[in-house]
Amino acid sequence: MFKRLRADINAAKRNDPAARNKFEIWLTYSGVHALSWHRFANRLYKMHLKLLARMVSQFAKFLTGIEIHPAAKIEGGVFIDHGMGVVIGETAEVKSGVVIYQGVTLGGTGKEKGKRHPTIEKDVIISAGAKVLGGFTVGEGAKIGAGAVVLKEVPPHATVVGVPGRVVRIRGEKPDLMQEKTDPNAEEIRVLKCRIHKLEAALEKLTGEKYECSHEELFPVPEPEKSKGEEELSEDALLNFSEKEEK
Repeated sequence: MFKRLRADINAAKRNDPAARNKFEIWLTYSGVHALSWHRFANRLYKMHLKLLARMVSQFAKFLTGIEIHPAAKIEGGVFIDHGMGVVIGETAEVKSGVVIYQGVTLGGTGKEKGKRHPTIEKDVIISAGAKVLGGFTVGEGAKIGAGAVVLKEVPPHATVVGVPGRVVRIRGEKPDLMQEKTDPNAEEIRVLKCRIHKLEAALEKLTGEKYECSHEELFPVPEPEKSKGEEELSEDALLNFSEKEEK
């Protein structure tokens, strides 16, 4: 336990340029405190004292603003910077060298069973407000941008941004990804056209009639809009015509 605490303090010293000394980190850094409380709660959880473990984790949440489920597996050398609003789920696994900023969620989508929280490999950086949701793996050395919502596996040394998260760099180079070449609206239109052709073929087979749209039906010409004066003039002309008919 003390070995992991030393690793956590060293990680904070290495990743935070504002850190002056290890004693200050041990006294004042909420991320270090949250991880220490978590390791105590995790030990209780493994001893099948689950209610007591949850009480410890909730007490730590009250003190630090960081919520970590007692069953989560977190190695030594993890740095939670600032940490307010960080949530780490039950089946999450966080390896050494990971840096987590405030507002990060390592959670699930609510649809899975069993392993429903992510595995974060070594030296991953998860920026402020990012959400990593699901039982997949974020590869070693990956970077998750601020506010990104990651819903699928991330390859090693990739940079992910956006909602939903998409890979924009791998080892600093832009990959040739199909996700950048496909237009979801065009794909949807293509699917609809395919279904329409199949329905027309079925109707033609049943009725023996061929269904084709004329040029006017495909490209209808809108009627020119009438100005207010023209509308009043046409109404007066209609009234005069009706009066003549009555006479």
